Amino acid sequence: MRHFRSVCAALAIVATTAFTPAQAERVRPQPMPDAMPSEYRPLPRQDTVLVGATILDGAGGKHVGDVLMRDGRIVAVGSDLQVGDAKRIDATGKWITPGLIDVHTHYGTYLMPQGGPSDWSDVTEASSTNGADAWVEHAVRSSDPAFGYALASGVTTAQILPGSSVLISGRSVVVHTIPMPTVAQMKFPNAPQGLKMACGGNSVNEDSFPTSRQGQIAGLEQYLREGQAFLDSDGDAGQHPKEATIAGAIEGRIPVHLHCYRADDIATWIAVLKKHGIKLGTVHHATEAYKIAPLLAREGICSAVWPDWWGFKREAEDGIAENAAFLEAAGACVVMHSDIPLLGGLLNVETAKAAASGRRAGIDIPPEKAIRWITSNAARSLGLEDRIGTIAKGMNADIVVWSGDPFSVFSKPDLVFIDGAVAFDRNDPDRQPLSDFELGQPQREGM
Repeated sequence: MRHFRSVCAALAIVATTAFTPAQAERVRPQPMPDAMPSEYRPLPRQDTVLVGATILDGAGGKHVGDVLMRDGRIVAVGSDLQVGDAKRIDATGKWITPGLIDVHTHYGTYLMPQGGPSDWSDVTEASSTNGADAWVEHAVRSSDPAFGYALASGVTTAQILPGSSVLISGRSVVVHTIPMPTVAQMKFPNAPQGLKMACGGNSVNEDSFPTSRQGQIAGLEQYLREGQAFLDSDGDAGQHPKEATIAGAIEGRIPVHLHCYRADDIATWIAVLKKHGIKLGTVHHATEAYKIAPLLAREGICSAVWPDWWGFKREAEDGIAENAAFLEAAGACVVMHSDIPLLGGLLNVETAKAAASGRRAGIDIPPEKAIRWITSNAARSLGLEDRIGTIAKGMNADIVVWSGDPFSVFSKPDLVFIDGAVAFDRNDPDRQPLSDFELGQPQREGM
C-alpha cells in the first residue's frame, strides 16, 4: 500500500496544475424551467470599504489591500481606493477571504439537536431506488440551528443534498445561511439545483433491488434510458417528473453530485454517465480519489472530500490524509465538505488539516491555494463560480473578515458579509442569529 501511494503521489506531482480543456469549456448550468423561485432578499446594507487586511482572494492570490463593496457587489480591490461615502472599517492585522461555501450538508433535514430517528427521516425519500422526482427543499426546516452556526463560522452559502440510501435521491437546494422562516427566503437566487446519485454500499439493499453493485449499474442505465426517451419524445415534465429531472442532467441543466468512495466505483460511474451524455460534476466523499487523480483532472470533475475519516466504514479502508493534496498536485478540482453539522463550522480547520498532510508528504499548498477548496472550487461545484467564491470586481460581496490567519485554530470570523450586508458580527449580539429553539420558552412567574 505504501508503494502504491508513492506511485500515486508521483503521478500527481508531475501533472499540471493548470485548468484542463474540459474545465475551460465548462458553461454554468442554468436553473430548470420548473425550479421554484427564490424569495431571498438581502439584509439592510450600506456601502463599505475594508482597509488594510491580508486578502486571500480565492483565485490563488494573497496580498495586503482594501476591498470596496457597493450595492451588494465588490466594485474594487486594491490600495488607496476612491471610496466616496462608503463606511470605512480598519481591517489592519485581519485576514479577508470570500464567504465559505459548503457543497454537502443535510441542514434542515438532519436536524440539530438530534433526539431520535424522526430527526433525520427527511434526509432521503427511500421508497424507490429512483427518487429523481423528490426535492429536498420540500423537507427543509429552515429554523435548524445549524444554519446559524455555519454562518458564525464564515459559511455564506450551503448546498442541502438528499441522502445516499437510494440510487437517485432527487434535487438539491442551494441556500444562504441567513436563518429565515421559510427555505424559499434562504434560496440562493437563480442557483441551479443539483441531482444527487449514490454508488456503493449505502444504496445496496439486502432484500430489495439493487442487491449488488452490478445491479446498481443496471438500474442506473435503465433510468438514464428513460430520461433520454423523455427528451426524444418532447414529453410533459409535469406528467413525468423523474424522467424530466434526469433529462435535465443529460442536458447539463442540473449538476450531478455523486456519493462514492472507491476509485473503481467512481471510474465505473463516470464511464456509464458519460455514455449517456452526462458529465459528472462532483464526486462526494471520494476517499480513494487520489488513485484516479489524473482521470478526475482530465474530466474536469471536482472531488469533495474530508481530511481524514479513514476506515470509518469498509468503503473508506484505503482513505489517506494526503488525498486532497494529491488531487491538487494533479491539477484536479478539490473541495472540502462537511456532511455532518459539526464539521460545517470547521471547514477552515478541515482545510488546514488536509493542507498540512500534503506538506508532510512533500506537497506545499500555501493558504492562497488551500482557500480555493472552500471558496472558488466549491462555487464551481455548484455552478456559481461567476457569482461567488472569489474576491474580484463584479462578484457578489460575500466576504469574511477573520481575526487572523483563517487556517489557525485561534482565528474566528469577526464579520460575515452576504451580498454586502453584515449577516454576522462577533462583537454585536444583535447580529448573531439565534434559532427560536435556542431562545427557549418564556418562563411564567410562579411556575
